[in-house]
Amino acid sequence: MRIGIDCRTILNPGRGEQAGIGHYTFYLVKNLLKLDRKNDYVLFFDSRMDRDKTQEFEQANVTVRYLPFSQYRRFLPITYSHLLTTAVFLKERLDVLHAPATTLPLTYPSTAVVTVHDLTIYKYPRLFPAGQFLSTKLVVPRSIRRAKKVIAVSEATKRDLKNLFKVSDKKVRVIYEGFVRERVPKTVVDVRQKYRLDRYVLFIGTIEPRKNLAGLIKGFSSVANLPSLKKVDLILAGAPGWKYGDVLRAIAQAKLGGRIRYLGYVPHQDKLQLIEHAAVFVFPSLYEGFGLPVLEAMSLGAPVIASRVSSLPEVAGTAAVFVNPGRFKDIGQAIAKVVGSANLRKRLSTEGQRRAAMFTWEATAKETLQVYREVGEKRKI
Repeated sequence: MRIGIDCRTILNPGRGEQAGIGHYTFYLVKNLLKLDRKNDYVLFFDSRMDRDKTQEFEQANVTVRYLPFSQYRRFLPITYSHLLTTAVFLKERLDVLHAPATTLPLTYPSTAVVTVHDLTIYKYPRLFPAGQFLSTKLVVPRSIRRAKKVIAVSEATKRDLKNLFKVSDKKVRVIYEGFVRERVPKTVVDVRQKYRLDRYVLFIGTIEPRKNLAGLIKGFSSVANLPSLKKVDLILAGAPGWKYGDVLRAIAQAKLGGRIRYLGYVPHQDKLQLIEHAAVFVFPSLYEGFGLPVLEAMSLGAPVIASRVSSLPEVAGTAAVFVNPGRFKDIGQAIAKVVGSANLRKRLSTEGQRRAAMFTWEATAKETLQVYREVGEKRKI
């Protein structure tokens, strides 16, 4: 088979591609190429990826293609994203094209697979900025309809596909994302010294309405003066997103004298240390397609509190304490419960590390390759 993968959103922090889909595309491609030396792969990049950085993907069965005119995509959004991209894809005479970021060119007529990560915007549009009409109303629905197979990253996302787009069971395959466990660096600078921290409750993620940080701040404030929590702070870290100013106002309104702090975006190595040393990691999101931050926290041994919604119970299993994200008192009570019990923290830490080890990119690649085979074989009939 000749398999094409749209790598335009691959992990590339220097050019802004560093979110979950970037990680997914990078680790899926790396593990597919390690696993499969038989089929031919065509990897499509654009001007965001420097040519010297594609060398790590080069091997005998791989062809790297750069989309022409991609540097002008801001001026030719429809023409570039759909007409020109379709022409490049078709020229390669692919048996299967995989779109890891959900969207296919509107004019692409041939056999394709798409991965759907998250449909929260359809369920809770108020949690997102306006101005995404073309993508949400046209490109994504059409991509899902045209794809021969749809990969969902969780059973929760599969349910959303069925409910929102009436996709049949036969068309959807649930394949969990993998996870790479990282070692915490033994650096000279301890993050607790760097950020002046003692004991703390931690959230790390994009600062945006979907993450429900207003609920977390209210929940923490409701229990902050309990004896077991008087010397515990709430630390928020992550890149500022849409409406992040609302979170800053909520911190000021809590009036806890500096016990709730927003660190802003923190370097990756600092992030790992912050998670490792947290008394508890809290992820009170209103909805998630998968929940990679929960896996990351569990793998580093942090006790986890997560929302009892969407994919989060599915990912965490029994290795987390779950809360109703719409009830800030639930969040506060869970924080008090976990911080106040050394035995509970130890159990969650042990179970979390065991649970996180179950999610591997090797398994993701094997199951994805099977989807390619099924789709490619049907095409040849």
